[in-house]
Amino acid sequence: MLQAIKPKKRVVFAYLVIPTILFVFAVFVPLVTALVNSFYEWKGGPNKTFNGLTNYNTLIHDPTFWLSFRHNLFLVAVCIIGQIGIAFILVLMINSRLVKLKGIHRTFGFFPSTIAAVSIGFIWTMIYDYKRGIINWFLAAIGRGDLQKVWLNEEKLVMLLVAIPLVWQWIGYYMVIILSAISSIDTEIFEVAELDGANAFQRAIYIVLPLIKNTLLVCITLCIAGNMKAFDNIYVMTSGGPGNASMVMAMYGYNISFNQSNLGYGSTISVGIFVMSLLVIGGSQWIIGLLTKDKEA
Repeated sequence: MLQAIKPKKRVVFAYLVIPTILFVFAVFVPLVTALVNSFYEWKGGPNKTFNGLTNYNTLIHDPTFWLSFRHNLFLVAVCIIGQIGIAFILVLMINSRLVKLKGIHRTFGFFPSTIAAVSIGFIWTMIYDYKRGIINWFLAAIGRGDLQKVWLNEEKLVMLLVAIPLVWQWIGYYMVIILSAISSIDTEIFEVAELDGANAFQRAIYIVLPLIKNTLLVCITLCIAGNMKAFDNIYVMTSGGPGNASMVMAMYGYNISFNQSNLGYGSTISVGIFVMSLLVIGGSQWIIGLLTKDKEA
């Protein structure tokens, strides 16, 4: 009978010590440094002036920060529905017995998430371009040139327009996660439900969703965390414009820190992003927990 290999504790420690040190220096040290710098008036260089909670008082009364926070919440809402919702529907379609070459669908679905966000931003900037963009070309082709716009200059539409590339890029990522969760469900459950007359919609709502609830919660957490710090594609596409119409928290922190050389207040914004992200993630998990308890009861 084979015995499980149990390495000694010092071997396990030796394997973990270097990754742990790297994680601490890559995550915790910057957080602590930002927290310390947030109590100073610092324009860069060696000179810092301690100003206590002044930066935090400024942050609380900063309308641009709260506007950017609302924009991040909008991104979170759109991406939860778009990324996870569409991914769930696509997974159900791929799992259908009518679909062939499932591996190819998974590969091509996941491919956009491997592209750098900056490249995605450039691609979609070209799509929205007024003169050479495919949207205005299509409108002209169907005789609706009157609908052509400088799309990224539309204040009322710009947040939706910058959210669409995020949705497109990450659908495949969540599709793979959800697909792995559904693949672990016993196929006999679906066969029995089908014999009992449950249609595809009923199987998805009453069988699949409850069984992959924890996986969906992980997906929602990842989606919120990712979109609360969205930066790359927005920086490339609009830089927060027109005006502050597409300003998000990370973009605002970047502008304050590097464009205005106000590193003390920029560190305060970074701490604010961290705290607000934790609150949104914790609040969403609490709400989901209440909803799932009510259904179970």
